[in-house]
Amino acid sequence: MSASPQTLPSPSAEERAHSEALIGHIRDELDRAGGWISFERYMELALYAPGLGYYSAGARKLGPAGDFVTAPESSALFSRCVANQCAEILKVLGTADLLELGAGSGVMAQDLLLELEAQGQLPEHYFILEVSADLRDRQRATFQERAPHLLERVRWLDELPVEFTGVILANEVLDALPVQRFRIRGDQVHALGVAWELGQFESSEIQAPAELEHAVRALETSLDERLPNGYVSEINLRMTPFIAGIAAALKRGVILFVDYGLPRAQYYRSERNQGTLLCHYRHRFHDDPFINVGLQDIGAWVDFTHVAEAAVAAGLGVAGFTTQAHFLIGNGIERFLMPRDDDNLVPQVQLARQAMLLTLPGEMGERFKVIGLTRNYDVPLAGFGIRDLAASL
Repeated sequence: MSASPQTLPSPSAEERAHSEALIGHIRDELDRAGGWISFERYMELALYAPGLGYYSAGARKLGPAGDFVTAPESSALFSRCVANQCAEILKVLGTADLLELGAGSGVMAQDLLLELEAQGQLPEHYFILEVSADLRDRQRATFQERAPHLLERVRWLDELPVEFTGVILANEVLDALPVQRFRIRGDQVHALGVAWELGQFESSEIQAPAELEHAVRALETSLDERLPNGYVSEINLRMTPFIAGIAAALKRGVILFVDYGLPRAQYYRSERNQGTLLCHYRHRFHDDPFINVGLQDIGAWVDFTHVAEAAVAAGLGVAGFTTQAHFLIGNGIERFLMPRDDDNLVPQVQLARQAMLLTLPGEMGERFKVIGLTRNYDVPLAGFGIRDLAASL
């Protein structure tokens, strides 16, 4: 549910102490930088500062006891449908592997491999690239508890592999890439950064550095219009090198990104003039990134046009773009609603409710999108067979 900062649950004393340690760490960097850092750098420290950032520390983030629930955590139906798409690709590729970027609790990896096992399409290996040591431990524990016989196929990586053949998966990864924030001031572009004022972090703006100004002007050229005075939004200057790095690792196969976001023309509409920044804390979301530092997730919606442009620049093809609902329907979610001998007898009504959560427009179905990128792979993908929105990118 949406919440104002005043109505959020209070952190425990231990959590407050952890947050204060991270605040001190960020303030030290602010002092070294002369009192101002970019929002991108603030977001990077808040999420990834070693041992202190939201994704680097040990607090539980996913599931009912955490701050948010992802689609794989909501229902195994999601992972089964993704597995169906992977099985189709693996049949074409022959000997191939799977690689998941940021595997969270490991639930998607486990459910996906169980479904591939049921279909007789297990990959040679399931690689997981995970920056959090805490999450690696939880991922391993997930397999040991629910699918120990598949653990031998799982390998954890510290960096992208070389000449990878197979499927690369990333669910809710792009939204966690640190972003630059900007404001239009008349005919100028200003950078929204962070300063320390009156005992707390505050948004503070300066004239945009050349790189950010150039990126915003290029954005306006792409939109074929100037953004209005006072307009605030985000732009991800890390997207192009991030996609290029993944593309360089892929020799042959498919990349599937699932995330909340929009094509550029919808993302930067004039009425969306305060940006898309979203913070999650204890299953409530709000737009203040300066509270509960290190205790809450910070993300921004994904400009999927930017993803497609970066992919093409890196030599990849765009196989399709669609809503999560249409991707799951294209991969046969309805057949996974039928009982199966090896199921854990999830009640039919519960499965139907889970399917609705994953596919309804008011839930995850339309807000989340899926984009498929390819290298040396030209077979149509089932997930984009129902409705392909690539023309909107």
